[in-house]
Amino acid sequence: MSKTSNLNRREVITATAKASLALIVPMVIPATMIGQVASTSPNEQIQLAVIGFGRRCKYVMAEILKLKDVRCRVVADVQASRRDEAKNLVDTAYGNSECQVVRDFREVLARKDIDAVFIATGDRWHATASMMAAEAGKDVYCEKPCGLTIEYCQQIDEVIRRTGRIFQAGTQRRTVSHYQQAVQIARDGKLGRLTKLVASVYTPGQDNKWLPTEPTPDRNVVDWNMWLGPAPWRPYNKDYVAGNWRGQWDFDSGARLLDWGAHTMDLCQMANQADDTMPIEYTPTPKGIDCRYANGVLLEIDFLKDPFGERSGWIQSNGTCPVRFIGEKGWVETGDGGEVHLALDGKAVEVTSEGKPVRGADVVNHLRDFFDCVKTRKPTAANSTVMRRSHIACHAAALSWILQRPLKLDPTTESFIDDDEANRLKSRPQRLDWA
Repeated sequence: MSKTSNLNRREVITATAKASLALIVPMVIPATMIGQVASTSPNEQIQLAVIGFGRRCKYVMAEILKLKDVRCRVVADVQASRRDEAKNLVDTAYGNSECQVVRDFREVLARKDIDAVFIATGDRWHATASMMAAEAGKDVYCEKPCGLTIEYCQQIDEVIRRTGRIFQAGTQRRTVSHYQQAVQIARDGKLGRLTKLVASVYTPGQDNKWLPTEPTPDRNVVDWNMWLGPAPWRPYNKDYVAGNWRGQWDFDSGARLLDWGAHTMDLCQMANQADDTMPIEYTPTPKGIDCRYANGVLLEIDFLKDPFGERSGWIQSNGTCPVRFIGEKGWVETGDGGEVHLALDGKAVEVTSEGKPVRGADVVNHLRDFFDCVKTRKPTAANSTVMRRSHIACHAAALSWILQRPLKLDPTTESFIDDDEANRLKSRPQRLDWA
């Protein structure tokens, strides 16, 4: 009898990965390291469940379904039309009719044959679903933003660490080569001492007005109660489930600041080698928010009026989600366009880049990192603690904008100093069924 015959399938996956690869996950993952773990034996395949099937999920699933060492077994969604669409997508990719679909994701979590979940619900569900999945023994890849509040981000990290699960936040630009290259230029000292980091975001906005009440569908068509989940109850309107929940305080994260900020501020954290901390001061300005680190580096959040059009003040060919890192000797800028622009001592410097334009930011490396770490049990590039720090920085910045006053944050306690109102906004009421 072989040594692995007495192991369960999860242990086989881990043992095989360890035998094939001694994986070290540095703060910035070289592109050449990603994708080195792959297996096709059914016993070694990662059995995946998907929770929430929408536009973003379809884009990511198109890449997941190409992976030979991952098998999507079941999709959970509260809308019948999306369940049907998901089953068709998965069955077509695999050439069979084996994909199961369910309305309630708790059925997925109860299954012993599921190793990991991909959570692509609306923001309101991310934290609760992630924690429930981890408690059920599943590894978690969760789309960003992972938590609607500072408290949610803290709780996710605490649950992941306590349960020993693998977690990957969907901040995939961390593992895109040209973003990594720009970060490394800043970290290697080529720019001299860092003085300023610039992160682009949408111009924030928030609302909490109810849309007109419409008849609630049968729950097998749209389970409205399950759609709301932890969010406060409100009457049904079809526009919510069609995506018109963004910018709604009950459903969205940080006045929309985390839509891009979860990426761009996260990259600034990397460039400043600050994954274990966050800015300590947040000050709203007419054009954005100034955030100051304890080491004196300024993180400037730049509000873009036309983020998908003319991005004033940025190199247009760099595309969406641009970031700029500035030091005493020069600056480097990049974005989804795939170019890396570098200037030293006032002169442009040619950069040899592996970069290419990314559509929605390429998720291939990020997915590979997650599934490799499911096998090796090593921390992912965007693990729960990394997510916690960068997301809290985003939330703190958003609260300074909402309150329209400077805030000081203790990075150790993750509490605001001498500001009871801001500290109350670190959490939000949850419906008792999901608290």
